[in-house]
Amino acid sequence: MKNEKNKHLTSFNGHLDEKYGKRGTEKREAYEQGFEAFKLGVLIQEMREKQNLTQEQLALKCGTTKSYISRIENNASDIRLSTLMRIVKDGLGGHLELNVTY
Repeated sequence: MKNEKNKHLTSFNGHLDEKYGKRGTEKREAYEQGFEAFKLGVLIQEMREKQNLTQEQLALKCGTTKSYISRIENNASDIRLSTLMRIVKDGLGGHLELNVTY
């Protein structure tokens, strides 16, 4: 039996379905792609800060510019896979693993 207060609650996926449409629709896929780019930027920023690196220091370690690192972290730039691999491996000392779902 649903609590009267909670009868209007919906799941996060339900909210996304309502706001952006079901998975596979153009609007929903654009949202999902943007969200993945946002998560990547946050992940790079968190890894960089955990290692006490500035954006400039990270850029020097992986052969790019501070402004490019900033654009990635602020979700304002598409990133090439080869550049992402350099940032993760050379700049952050990590290992990049990709996962494809459908």
